[in-house]
Amino acid sequence: MNAKTPPSADDIRAWCQACGAEDQTEDLIATLRTAEGMWVNWRRMERAGLRQAQEARLPLYQRTRRFRSYSSWLVPGMIQTQPYTTAALQAIQRRRGLVDDVADAVAARMERQRVLYEGDRRFAFLVEESVLRAGIGGAEVMSGQLGHLISIASLPNVSLGVVPMRPDRERWPAEGFWIYDTAQVNVELISGYLTITQPSEVTMYAETFAELAALAVYGAAARALITSALDALG
Repeated sequence: MNAKTPPSADDIRAWCQACGAEDQTEDLIATLRTAEGMWVNWRRMERAGLRQAQEARLPLYQRTRRFRSYSSWLVPGMIQTQPYTTAALQAIQRRRGLVDDVADAVAARMERQRVLYEGDRRFAFLVEESVLRAGIGGAEVMSGQLGHLISIASLPNVSLGVVPMRPDRERWPAEGFWIYDTAQVNVELISGYLTITQPSEVTMYAETFAELAALAVYGAAARALITSALDALG
């Protein structure tokens, strides 16, 4: 090989068979298919505005049946209120100097939330307790958002867990991520948007989600943390 032409999927299968490494075939093929598209910086992704970035994800949401979302920064977009989303996207628009299409982007995200109520989809949301207390948009926006979380948690297809703030955690907070079925993980980082499809890496995120889920509280205990955060707003 002279590294001028990338290998095909068949090349990888043949190479793995020749090396006795068949167990690595699927990961290597996934790497081949996603190497160029797995990382997109925010400037490239949002060059046409925030609305297009929101709409581009809709097909992924529509074809997914099991969602797992962990957030250590913000309330996940799927369960944000309109004022909370507006405050978040306005902050992004100003910070990155983007065209101001925030109103259209908010409308697109609200439309995307319809998948919560359609079909046989299941949702598992995990948020750090700090997300409830260090918010955006001010007390009124956060009050509405926290009340919305209590309502969302009552949906039969939704699990909402809150990971309490503790001084003795052995599994520390991680970057926020979404797992779509068992096919794909998306991670939002400071500099860009990461798409992961390698089976072994998707499994790593699924295992991390399970570890964080084991630390979380649910039901009445989760509502108590949300209510405490509401009370702190005055």
